[in-house]
Amino acid sequence: MGVLLGAVTLDDWRDVVNNAKAAAKTGDAQARAWLAQYLMGRPEGKAPTPLTVVVQQLNGADPLVERLAQPVIHRERYPGLHSDDGWETQIRALVAAELASKVKAAETIENPEAARFSEESSG
Repeated sequence: MGVLLGAVTLDDWRDVVNNAKAAAKTGDAQARAWLAQYLMGRPEGKAPTPLTVVVQQLNGADPLVERLAQPVIHRERYPGLHSDDGWETQIRALVAAELASKVKAAETIENPEAARFSEESSG
């Protein structure tokens, strides 16, 4: 890995990405797929087959509605199991607030060269 990092500089990699972006903009499907894989990630789930969709429609089933309704149905059916839900939500909010206070938000820089230049000139 060290040899690879030594041979391919950050500027080299930036050129590769910019070339892929230009190719994707001109309609290159492979470049578009490659960029999408890194920018959006690979899909985690698989799309249902057409037969599955037809059967669900005929049965009046909607998997999204079922998945969204399930927590509410569970809370109504088993209220004793959810008596601590408010407490858990409060703990999560406290942890999130503490993390936010300790971790700086990542800044995105539109033009890294200009940012480096302004940092060098100010110091």
